[in-house]
Amino acid sequence: MTQQQMSGRTFTQEQVEWLIMIKDHITASLTIEMDDFDDVPFNQKGGVYRVYQVFREELNSIIGELNAVLAV
Repeated sequence: MTQQQMSGRTFTQEQVEWLIMIKDHITASLTIEMDDFDDVPFNQKGGVYRVYQVFREELNSIIGELNAVLAV
């Protein structure tokens, strides 16, 4: 996230909360897939529907990038 912010990208507080949950999930499970958003803790925040609202068309690229960077 710091690298993204240093390159000029900004995140809303809600996006940061989702990114932290996604990072924690990848740390525990090694990857994240779209169906993972149906599970806790994501479903408690609105699940796949809400994550799409938060990140819009960037969601797939964010997931791909986080999987590539964090699942190493």
